Amino acid sequence: MTKREQYEQRTETLLLPIIEKNRFELVDVEYVKEGGTWYLRAYIDKPGGITVDDCEVVNRALGELLDEEDFIEESYVLEVSSPGLGRPLKKEKDFLRSIGEEVEIRTYRAVEGQKEFKGILRAYDKETVTIETEGGESLTLKRAEIALIRLAFDF
Repeated sequence: MTKREQYEQRTETLLLPIIEKNRFELVDVEYVKEGGTWYLRAYIDKPGGITVDDCEVVNRALGELLDEEDFIEESYVLEVSSPGLGRPLKKEKDFLRSIGEEVEIRTYRAVEGQKEFKGILRAYDKETVTIETEGGESLTLKRAEIALIRLAFDF
């Protein structure tokens, strides 16, 4: 397990009691470097959506625990936010909740001459994702080929 994965896992462990107490859902935790700065991000959600006040409650509680535990070696910026409309499907619960919903998929390399797909999520497992395309055809992609999968949204 990489240091990044250890930080994310330990942060998730600290976060879960805070999330459960407030009846939120923990969508994801990520520790990433962008433009020379490390960010520890927690994405939370709840029915009806997350407010700025909700993010502040979690940020304060998590910040205190992170200061006490002090297990992250580098300096970093802590961010707590909503996953937003275009949140990627990453975990089992994300896929399960999205069965029957329209998704957008981007692949690392062209598959059948294209890299972007849109369709109704029909099935998934550890190895594959199956969508029903606009024409009613079934398309199965290997998960290792998928760079991004998220709920589709139209404005």
